[in-house]
Amino acid sequence: MELRQLRCFVAVAEELHFGRAAERLLLGQPAVSQQVRRLERELKVELFDRSPRHVRLTAAGQRFLPAARDVLAAEDAARALAAGLAAPGVLRLGTVTGLGERLEVILDAYERGAPGVRVELHAVPVRERLARLADGRLDAAFVRGAAPEGADGGGGLRFLPVWQEELVIALPARHALAERAEVDLADLAALPLRMTERRNHPALVDLVAAACARAGFTPVAGPPHGTLQDTLASIGTGEPMWTVVYGANARMTNARRIAFRPCRTPLALATWLAVRRGAPPPRLLLQACRRGAAAAGDHDS
Repeated sequence: MELRQLRCFVAVAEELHFGRAAERLLLGQPAVSQQVRRLERELKVELFDRSPRHVRLTAAGQRFLPAARDVLAAEDAARALAAGLAAPGVLRLGTVTGLGERLEVILDAYERGAPGVRVELHAVPVRERLARLADGRLDAAFVRGAAPEGADGGGGLRFLPVWQEELVIALPARHALAERAEVDLADLAALPLRMTERRNHPALVDLVAAACARAGFTPVAGPPHGTLQDTLASIGTGEPMWTVVYGANARMTNARRIAFRPCRTPLALATWLAVRRGAPPPRLLLQACRRGAAAAGDHDS
């Protein structure tokens, strides 16, 4: 029995999909299937019930999963301890706005897995973030939006999917649309939209513009977007307007004059963890990100 076999088994057990497990492990799907088959032969049991429509754990797989997780947790703890003994390190992590409680969960989970490593957070614009990662000033960085073609940023970077980030509509609590459980974008066509300039966040601006186009309208441009706090204060007190807010931010915002409502056609941005191509996959950080996504109610990409 090998650790890579256990890693493949646990990934498939958690994803219940060989393709997603392979993506998570940065392996090809045939390699993951092969490792699981080898493990099943060594254990002399079937761990999964496979069919063209689904992958499910067998009774034996359900019993074996906690033990496999314990082994991998022990391996991670040993690696973290060894790294700490060699030289207490620093993880330089580029961050994005609007992570909310998810970031706290990620940092707590990473600290438990790597207690000897200090995390430095660097909040800089995306281009600067990726430039610092490419030249070694950062070790990893969060990036939102579509991954560059081939999941390679062209500067020797690789983009690993970590979660889909929900966006919600923010509008005045006094507006009639705020009485609805969810909002159709088409119903917002007459209201000005307050958005950041495209150069600040092209992925977000393009996502909203494309969604409005599919709904049959071009948004009316509102006043320039300031800080989130200033924008929400303006929406809550002045002329009726709207904007989009990350769901994690909305859950942490206490604004009586603002109503946060999901869009009937869901809006979401993919979030990626960017690392230098050729560097070992940051397994502990990826595991912490999955815990952060689960805590925020998201699903992994």
